[in-house]
Amino acid sequence: MLRVIIIFLCFKFMMFEDISIVDYDCYEKYDDPAFSYVIKQSELAIDNSVFPERIYQGSSGSYFVKDTNHKTIGVFKPKDEEPYGLLNPKWIKWLHKNCCPCCFGRSCLIPNQGYLSEAGASLVSIKLGLNIVPKTKVAKLVSETFNYGRIDREKTRMKHAINDHFPKLGRRFNRLGLRPKIGSFQLFMEGYKDAEYWLRRLELAPLPLNLQSRFQIQFERLVVLDYIIRNTDRGNDNWLIRYDQPSLNSSPNASLTNSTVSESSNEWNNVQEPDIKIAAIDNGLAFPFKHPDSWRAYPYHWAWLPQAKIPFSKETKELVLPYLSDMNFVQDLCDDLYTLFKMDKGFDRHMFEKQMSVMRGQILNLTQALKDGKSPVQLVQMPAVIVERSKGHVGTTSKFRSFSDTFTQRFQNKSPFFSWC
Repeated sequence: MLRVIIIFLCFKFMMFEDISIVDYDCYEKYDDPAFSYVIKQSELAIDNSVFPERIYQGSSGSYFVKDTNHKTIGVFKPKDEEPYGLLNPKWIKWLHKNCCPCCFGRSCLIPNQGYLSEAGASLVSIKLGLNIVPKTKVAKLVSETFNYGRIDREKTRMKHAINDHFPKLGRRFNRLGLRPKIGSFQLFMEGYKDAEYWLRRLELAPLPLNLQSRFQIQFERLVVLDYIIRNTDRGNDNWLIRYDQPSLNSSPNASLTNSTVSESSNEWNNVQEPDIKIAAIDNGLAFPFKHPDSWRAYPYHWAWLPQAKIPFSKETKELVLPYLSDMNFVQDLCDDLYTLFKMDKGFDRHMFEKQMSVMRGQILNLTQALKDGKSPVQLVQMPAVIVERSKGHVGTTSKFRSFSDTFTQRFQNKSPFFSWC
């Protein structure tokens, strides 16, 4: 009798917990069939015991997601496993949080919203036509390889026990397994390697002139993205390069009796065109609500590369200036980010407006730099500007009448203690 009472009380508690915790209707609805297909493949693989594998680099809990053929198709970063999340499996950030509280985290960022920043960077990349960020959206996944607390795992075990002994009661659970985790899901970029890997090799063997121009344009797109979203974590180890070097493909139909001239002709017809591309990953520490002004400056490490000393190209100007010069486009971008960011349960409209004030200031600086023919390194040396919406227009989504009617700009005077790190 006592056992029945205990099971009944556990059942009531878990039913209440299910109702209170299953509210994941806020995750992004996919209007992208290709992305939806990847998510379905991920779920199918997990159902067939092909579980996501934890990535041991970095300071957060992130996972390589595979399909049923064990091929990596995405990277999932749960919200509660972010650097200072409650379930972050990496002990380094736990030590940082508990032993160095005076230097805890980035004071310019809203904690535990990295998954929104990842998706927001992808949104900015798409809206501006940069196509530099692998497609990233907010998703929910569940896997036993994710980091769950002991209570979650024990409740799951108890639910299965109740379902085995009392099937009628078990059918009333919203779910029998572990709770889904909400986070960012980024498509995997196959064939790419850390920028540091290729930058070292390209110092010894420079690219041909035509590829140098192509790489410069790709690099400038990375600069545009990072500057607009004010990425505080862009080192050479968290952006990727894919360099498809020229190679001579042998022709299976080539005859050994062909003349030397004929063989040479066949070979040149099978030369693979060289190509180089950049992918901007790890965008979770962006969209600050103020410019860094405490201990560290969090600079853009690409500013020390030789490519940063070259003025922005005509191609980059023609691509982004028409967008950034249009105040209606900038407001549409803010509105789209609002729709994305408000899905978080801890969303604060006032803090979001501060984030947009920083972003609008970055856009203002970037627009001026492009018009003046400046280089990326000159861009990052410009004074930090904050463009705030006037109080009468805060929270509205109306289109601009004029810049001066609805916004005011000011410079940030306070500087971080260390300017080089």
